[in-house]
Amino acid sequence: MNNNIEIFERLISVNRCTKVTKGGRRFSFSAMVVIGNKFGIVGYGMGKALEVMDARQKAINKAKKVMYKIPLKENRTIYHSVIGKFCSSKIFLKPAPSGVGIIASNSVKAILDVLGVKDIVVKSIKSNNSHNVIKAVINGLLKIKKVC
Repeated sequence: MNNNIEIFERLISVNRCTKVTKGGRRFSFSAMVVIGNKFGIVGYGMGKALEVMDARQKAINKAKKVMYKIPLKENRTIYHSVIGKFCSSKIFLKPAPSGVGIIASNSVKAILDVLGVKDIVVKSIKSNNSHNVIKAVINGLLKIKKVC
């Protein structure tokens, strides 16, 4: 990616894991982050570390390495309806007319916000695990074909 492009980032989730040892409890953290330029480029990453900020920075670095270009219709919605799947998560994405907004859960709304989508309706059909939902949304977005 070019360094002169402005990148927006959204923190999806932070999880704390506890390991009980003889000396007490040891905490570690995992962070899930999505990044994008609000003009059709999006990426996601997950990082693990002993501190929240380190985990977040690792997630951002991983997200910058794996970014996808998604075609947007009129820079506000997707071209056609699509279903994205990952593990047991199933997501239905449907384009919406101008002015509707993003109708989706918070984690999906974060992805679509940094992608630049302004009008869309999203329905989660099966599992609501946020990690799998994010991957299902990305898989669905990658199926979109530009229609002239």
